[in-house]
Amino acid sequence: MTTSADMNFSTISYAVTDGVATITLNRPEARNALNRAMCEDLVAVAAAAAADANVRLVLVRGAGPVFCAGADLKERKGMSVDDVRNRRLRGYAAYNALEALPMPTIAVVHGAAIGSGVEIAAACDFIIATPEATFATPEALWGTVGATQRLPRVLGKRLAKDMMFTGRKLTAEEARAAGLVTRIVAADKLEAALAEIAQTIGKASAAGLRQAKRCIDQGSELDPRGALATELLAVEENLAQDAWRERMASFKGST
Repeated sequence: MTTSADMNFSTISYAVTDGVATITLNRPEARNALNRAMCEDLVAVAAAAAADANVRLVLVRGAGPVFCAGADLKERKGMSVDDVRNRRLRGYAAYNALEALPMPTIAVVHGAAIGSGVEIAAACDFIIATPEATFATPEALWGTVGATQRLPRVLGKRLAKDMMFTGRKLTAEEARAAGLVTRIVAADKLEAALAEIAQTIGKASAAGLRQAKRCIDQGSELDPRGALATELLAVEENLAQDAWRERMASFKGST
């Protein structure tokens, strides 16, 4: 069953099919560059997905041959300092809105992800890439600042600095080896792989997945004792919901 949100977006497309929401960056003529309108659209569509009880999984994709070529620098020409500051804050709000989604999110990256494109992808729970995908964060070489926080947490400071200071592009294989990409799937097998993942997630406990995501995200920012407390709170929440009994009763695995 396919449904479309009752919302109009100028820079993205959004559809929900069988519990899978697909957010597609849809400015192929501009290589899906992130402009102010797209920032606002991403915040709005994330809110729509979060509020939809039918959405179990969110995919973030790009229309055309590029995932996202970064910030729209043409838009930035002629902006005042206040305009640029406002645009940057809207960008952060867009990344944070994607990162805060309570259900699993997957960035599906083909072609280039540059600057803001890497931020958008890294805000998702994990990244599936085609072999042709590349990742770059050359903000410092452009004389600006960005992509300095999420990437070091994934790649480590040294590789993040190498990318930032030299413009180094990571291939899909390099990104997987470094932990940024979790799976590389050939373009002709991509839709089948996504369908398989969606089927697995669709059969899982929505509450269990949301609780696990929250524990991982919050716990990774805490010391071990605080992280364990986060998980114990989720365990209590899970037990109070009582749905786990039905899941355990239906389990057919070995004991």
